[in-house]
Amino acid sequence: MNITPLLRAAALMSILVAGSCSTARDDNFLSEDGAANHPITVEPSYRDLKVPFAGGASGMTAGDAIKFDNFLADYRAHGNGSLGISVPNGAPSRAAITYFAERAAATGINRDKILVSTHDAANGDFRVDVSYIAYTAHADACGRDWSDNLAYTLDNRTPANFGCSVQHNIAAMVADPRDLLGPGASGPVDTVRRATVMEHYEKGEVTQAEKRTVDKATEQSAEASSVGQ
Repeated sequence: MNITPLLRAAALMSILVAGSCSTARDDNFLSEDGAANHPITVEPSYRDLKVPFAGGASGMTAGDAIKFDNFLADYRAHGNGSLGISVPNGAPSRAAITYFAERAAATGINRDKILVSTHDAANGDFRVDVSYIAYTAHADACGRDWSDNLAYTLDNRTPANFGCSVQHNIAAMVADPRDLLGPGASGPVDTVRRATVMEHYEKGEVTQAEKRTVDKATEQSAEASSVGQ
């Protein structure tokens, strides 16, 4: 008996069955990954503050000083690159540069990150312009049709808004949006601690730091394992 025709027929039937179970992809296809459906966009944003220089030891009014210090705090938390300080040309320009640059450095900003310059005052605006570049993260508005009954669906497709609110929450909560673009640079290595851990490891000793007696009663971690002792 020649079984070749039977095998061909069986193969053809399997193809037809497989084709009848598949769903054609269309323009409304959505991924099961919410991050793919609602990607987060990270973009640089220009932030600046204009404050008048009052001169003298005070330099600024109390209200302007609060605004300036808050602006510096935001730069330390979210700034990328240099902090620009541009003062109007004129006799007090040197004093203004010294005042604002020194105040910024006193908050812990590296002097190498402070970029000072002068500019021509336009329309009588003699305020000092302080600026920096920060990164912001945002996702497009969900804005899709919420009328689908997610408790009853025949095609079992991904809902249009799947993952949208999660993406918006991540964009709003991320401390540094640059972390969404890739890993940051590694911090300095504690070579002394590394050498200590390796020494304990080579001797077969416990490598973790010795806890103070006062901390043992309140620590959250589990007790050390007794395996191998």
